[in-house]
This record gives sequence, structure tokens and C-alpha cells, in this order.
Amino acid sequence: HVQLVESGGGSVQVGGSLRLSCAASGPTFRGLCVGWFRQVPGKEREGVATVYTGDGSTHYADSVKGRFTISQDNAKNTLYLHMDSLKPEDTAMYYCVADRPFNGYCSRPVVDFAYRGQGTQVTVS
Repeated sequence: HVQLVESGGGSVQVGGSLRLSCAASGPTFRGLCVGWFRQVPGKEREGVATVYTGDGSTHYADSVKGRFTISQDNAKNTLYLHMDSLKPEDTAMYYCVADRPFNGYCSRPVVDFAYRGQGTQVTVS
């Protein structure tokens, strides 16, 4: 069972940057699918970014491509989301998630990953 704890959220001005962290306990990140999704009250969850730690392959939502970077530190069992050029529409609760791959692929949508942290709020104004 993977336990995830996010940190690093906060309030930032338009155009600013934030780095979210997600510390995992339990099984190592190595070999897992890990990522982030975000949610605004009253709206559907939006997948932001994923990485398959087995081969380092990443995927980003079109809305964040070129602005957000997902990375992991396997030694620290920590996942990061570096966010640049933040916009008001990036305001949301951000959740760190993890899942086991199927046949070497992150086959489930990131919003449906099996393990989820408690979330960290990002506000851009």
C-alpha cells in the first residue's frame, strides 16, 4: 500500500512558479506509474502529468505543456511537479497519485490511479 503526502502548494502571482512535492511511503516509486491531477470544486478532475518510473516516460495535459515539469527522485521516493508561468486557470487542489503499471504501461487515466494523497491547494491570482 502506497501512502502519498503532498506539500508545496500556496498562493502565487500570475506568471510565478511553484514546486509541488509528493513524498511516498511504503513501496518504492520505482516501477510505478505516478502523477498529478487537479480539481476545482464543481468541476471534473483534470489529469496534469504522469511519469512511468520504469522508463521515465512522461505525459502532460495540453493545458500545461511547456510550463509544468514532472520529475522523480527515486532515492528519496519523492515526486515533484515544477510549475512555471502560472495562470489563474491553474488554481486548483492538486493531488499526487500512484498506480501499478499493466504490461509496462500506465494504462489507467491518471485521475483513476489507485493511490492518492490528501491534496495541496494552488492559488494563482
